[in-house]
Amino acid sequence: MTTIAPEVVGESLDPRDPLLRLTTFFDDGSVELLHERDRSGVLAAAGTVNGVRTIAFCTDGTVMGGAMGIEGCTHIVNAYDTAIAEQSPIVGIWHSGGARLAEGVRALHAVGLVFEAMIRASGYIPQISVVVGFAAGGAAYGPALTDVIVMAPNSRVFVTGPDVVRSVTGEDVDMASLGGPDTHHKKSGVCHIVADDELDAYERGRRLVGLFCQQGHFDRSKAEAGDTDLHALLPESPRRAYDVHPIVTALLDDGTFEEFQAKWAPSMVIGLGRLSGRTVGVLANNPLRLGGCLNSESAEKAARFVRLCDAFGIPLICVVDVPGYLPGVDQEWGGVVRRGAKLLHAFGECTVPRVTLVTRKIYGGAYIAMNSRSLGATKVFAWPDAEVAVMGAKAAVGILHKKELAAAPEHEREALHDQL
Repeated sequence: MTTIAPEVVGESLDPRDPLLRLTTFFDDGSVELLHERDRSGVLAAAGTVNGVRTIAFCTDGTVMGGAMGIEGCTHIVNAYDTAIAEQSPIVGIWHSGGARLAEGVRALHAVGLVFEAMIRASGYIPQISVVVGFAAGGAAYGPALTDVIVMAPNSRVFVTGPDVVRSVTGEDVDMASLGGPDTHHKKSGVCHIVADDELDAYERGRRLVGLFCQQGHFDRSKAEAGDTDLHALLPESPRRAYDVHPIVTALLDDGTFEEFQAKWAPSMVIGLGRLSGRTVGVLANNPLRLGGCLNSESAEKAARFVRLCDAFGIPLICVVDVPGYLPGVDQEWGGVVRRGAKLLHAFGECTVPRVTLVTRKIYGGAYIAMNSRSLGATKVFAWPDAEVAVMGAKAAVGILHKKELAAAPEHEREALHDQL
């Protein structure tokens, strides 16, 4: 390995230079190159992130736009082999236009070997992608195969670019709308975290390494109740919507919550944080969005997160306030049965400690899906006025007393319904 001195890095003036990007990401003076610099379009290195031994690679935007060829892909696979052997986290810094066309099918095979390495590492070591430029074509699937994707404001992720889309489908779209961070944060769910700028993207990546690899221990001295009355964060009226974020942040240590996919399927809030010093995963229904209902997207979002936490031994906290699954034709056609089953399966085979807190209500099938005792929850707590039922009282009366209500005079039905 070659250790890089800071003054050597200072000689680079191109902000796309992979050595500059790697040294910016790693702790000062810790970068050790895993191979000699070349024209492969990839540079891989080892170093530390807040003291954690970490492997990283960076596609080189200064060489053929970071296009991936045989040699560059070999560097990435070797970096993965090193990370797996050491059980170290691996971070990919992406700025790539995809496979090198001039190398033909051999380049495609090489990219496939990169994907195989990522799949082999899945669930074994944390994989984090920081996208700072393009991740196009085959390179789009690189970040998608990792655990968490951070996107800088000018990054773009797409399989086919605007020109191809226009020529094949006739749709006119620009790069930002097609594959920018806003699109992938709101519409596709590809992006977990949108950074403020490139430096913030590296900092978010560093924080994630810490949350995954420096999980800490539960410190009882930090577990004393704080100044926040959690119950006071709920509105007095059970019909009034509220934002669950203040409850989540009040549960966790100050400033530690890193939310994932905040704008995609926003009726479900997920993310990592620390509870009394220990890394935990949080899932919370958000009544401010769709009344907190589970739908096809939020169930899929939660299921993947449960599996992620289970893979890396991260305990789970579920903050539950859910009236059930969102009804509608679009939901049924959109796969709510298939995608909802993923959440049941994820909790059913989850092995980490997981606690449920019911804040206001939990009805119907959502009762089972949101970390119920039947699916193996470690503990289930409910606030004193919380409702746990097959459905709400109003709906239940309408079904259980349907004939009685139908037989009553129309002008008396509402009063009878309320009485029942």
